[in-house]
This record gives sequence, C-alpha cells and structure tokens, in this order.
Amino acid sequence: MLVEALPYIHELRGRTIVVKYGGSAIAGGDPAGTLASFATDVVLLRAVGVRPVVVHGGGPQIGELMGRLGKVPEFRDGLRVTDAETLEIARMVLVGKVNRELVTAINAHGHLAIGLSGEDAGLLTASPRHPELGFVGDVGSVDADLLRRLVAEDLVPVVATIGSDGQGQAYNINADTAAGALAAALGAHKLVYLTDVEGIRSERDDPSSLLSRLDPDGLDRLVVAGAVAGGMVPKAAACVQAVRAGVGAAHVIDGRSEHALLLELLSDEGVGTMVSLR
Repeated sequence: MLVEALPYIHELRGRTIVVKYGGSAIAGGDPAGTLASFATDVVLLRAVGVRPVVVHGGGPQIGELMGRLGKVPEFRDGLRVTDAETLEIARMVLVGKVNRELVTAINAHGHLAIGLSGEDAGLLTASPRHPELGFVGDVGSVDADLLRRLVAEDLVPVVATIGSDGQGQAYNINADTAAGALAAALGAHKLVYLTDVEGIRSERDDPSSLLSRLDPDGLDRLVVAGAVAGGMVPKAAACVQAVRAGVGAAHVIDGRSEHALLLELLSDEGVGTMVSLR
C-alpha cells in the first residue's frame, strides 16, 4: 500500500485539499472510532506534506439537541427552517460541540488543528436564502486569506459553516455549499466529501451502480434525471461548481469506512466517486 501511495503523495505534497466531514458520517456507526480514524487520516496527510482544510456539518447533531429541547425541526426543500432560536442551537452545536470534537481528535496527535467559524475574520460572508427559511444563508463571498496563512504555518483549519452578513447577523450555511466555495477560493487541488453513502450512483437505490468517475456534465444529467436526489443534490452541485471553477477534482466517499480518506486519495482504485474534467 505504501508503494502504491508514493506517486499520489508526490502529486499531493504542498497542495491544499478541502475535506468536508458530514454530520451524518460523524453520527453513523461508531462515532468515536470513525472520528479517530478520520483524524488519523488528516494527520497522516499533513505529515507527508499535504495541506488539509476541514469543513464540517452537523445536521443530525442539531436535530438531536432540538429534540432534547422540545423543538420540532421543520424542513423545506431539504433545508432546515432556522428561526432565531434554531440559529442559536445550530451555533452551539456546530461551533461549540462538533468543531471542538474534531479539533480535539486531530490534536490528539500534536498541536495541529485550529477551530474556526465562517464568522471569523470575514471568512464566509452570507446572504439570506429565502425569507421563509429564516436565518439560512448562501455564500456571498469568501475571504480565504486567513486559511492561507494558517496552512502556510502547517496548521489544519477546521471550519464550522456559520457565516455573517455585513451587519453581523449570523446565518447557518449548508456545509456542502460552503466547502465547495472555500475549495474554489483556495484554488484547492482536491475537494472531498465524506458522507454516509459510498459515492454517486447511476441508479439512486442500487448500490451496485456506484460510479467511480464522472465529469461535471454527466453529474448534471444524473441530477436532472433524479438519480441524484435529497441531501446528495447540494454535494453534486458543489462538486460541479468547484471543478468548473478550477478545483482539480471532487470526490464523494463513505466517511464511515475506516481510513476512507487515505484509500480514496492514495490508492489506484479509490473507494468512492471522483468528479473531474478529465
């Protein structure tokens, strides 16, 4: 495996990769074991000269806390309706819980990770998606200078996707969309989504139809045909937009599998779906 990994290490050394670690991947199976495996992968990549930036979601964890507080989640077109109370819950979970867990897991291997929110240093400027959704935001702009400075210092930024507008109002931003925007702004070599499915399928409900490679046009066609649906749609859109904006390749893999990130990036076969122009 090490011999097989060598050319991929040479390719990735000194390059930035953006890894979106989904809340569904964190919550599924053995959360502690999955998180530890992911953290080890990130640290190993950093040790061989790769510059990882981690972006995370936390939808299941937000829903769990809402339930404990007696608040019923409401969704429209797959997006959580976010009133002021729900926004505060989302900030608590994303910034105060999930972000800290990821930073702690990575830092178990050394003082490597630093936790951030999209609100920090104007990293993610947000605009409201739709009045009916409340404080759900779209990415208006990205100021990636802080991330560039951190990765240049060999640190691993871990970003919670809460952004704010010019008046300081916070918004919850879809983490898939935010990861794609950050990858494009950084000129990342790779954008990787770790989620709770093994990749993109040509037939929505048929695991045997997993596609190992796609181009952006092919992925657009799958979305139009309905083969890609639900929570996979924003991932697909972000993959397409990032690749067309210059990101070398986008990957969708099952983050619950042990060391999935290393296997996808450092082996001939990979374990998920890669979207690229070539």
